Amino acid sequence: MKLDKEGNATFFEKKKTELYQELGLQARDLRFQHLMSIATRNNRIIMRMEFLKAVITPEFLLILDYRNLNLEHWLFNELTSQLSGEGQLVTYSLPFEFRAIEAILQYRISRLQGRLNTLQPQILETLEALVDPKLLSVDRSKLHILLQNGKSLSELETDLKVFKETILEILDEEELIEELCLSKWTDPQVFEESTSGIDHAEEMELLLENYYRQAEDLANEARELRVLIDDSESIIFINLDSHRNVMMRLNLQLTMGTFSLSLFGLIGVAFGMNLESSLEEDPRIFWLVTGIMFLGSGLIWRRLLSFLGRHLEPSLPPHVPAVLKKSQPAARRVEIKNSLKAETFGLSRSTLANQ
Repeated sequence: MKLDKEGNATFFEKKKTELYQELGLQARDLRFQHLMSIATRNNRIIMRMEFLKAVITPEFLLILDYRNLNLEHWLFNELTSQLSGEGQLVTYSLPFEFRAIEAILQYRISRLQGRLNTLQPQILETLEALVDPKLLSVDRSKLHILLQNGKSLSELETDLKVFKETILEILDEEELIEELCLSKWTDPQVFEESTSGIDHAEEMELLLENYYRQAEDLANEARELRVLIDDSESIIFINLDSHRNVMMRLNLQLTMGTFSLSLFGLIGVAFGMNLESSLEEDPRIFWLVTGIMFLGSGLIWRRLLSFLGRHLEPSLPPHVPAVLKKSQPAARRVEIKNSLKAETFGLSRSTLANQ
């Protein structure tokens, strides 16, 4: 797809060998093997933003292999109007390559912003459901959703990092910024305007810095989401540990109760043996032995619970030695005595002076 300065679009099919010969490029210039790249070759700007492949010249913009990338909406509804001056581009008064670069960078930033806007509410909703302290267990489906969103967030952070590094490499080299200003070297009139006050290199630098700053803001938002996920994972683990401790303590209490009943149940076992004694003839012995069993079991269980409570209570603050407690008032008394001596000495001197 070929777009000129007025936004008029034409379509054609051509072999790669014919295309790079016509543009004066080499075969490796049209490989587009990098995730993102901005380079110049033979007064041509070669750009790749993820799947978008473009070649910019001072007269037109070429979009390569766009049919299988679902770019028709952006190409026909936004890009054509932006290049013709109907959009919101701030570089419309500058040469054509400025408008083309800004349009492509704006498209890339909008795609990254859209991905972040899609992930953010999903992550917040999932975290809000997972960190609820009322839940005794974690929903596995929510964890699966959080895992998928975490992977998408990592991919977004990688794309933002590559975007920033690519632009930063150009900003660090003044020669690369100069090479991006194609019309400055092909059109003498543009060169004269540049020397008379309009520095296109500075305009290109400001343009790249603007989109670098936007990518930095998106990276900060993604980093905040990552920190929020890490903090929420800590809260989830704390809640699970708390519920686990409650269950372990309940299990321990029930075990101690079973032990207490079993201990005094030996009395009933002894009386249940097929042995004859004078005690089984008294009808009150059954209730007496049963009462002793339950009372003894209850007392042992309470003692075990109190022992457990003492060992699970938080430790007390360190004890302050008595020597330190006594030394503080003593030091205070010495300080008061010194101040009183100074006051009396001052009064005596003033009295002598008056005399």
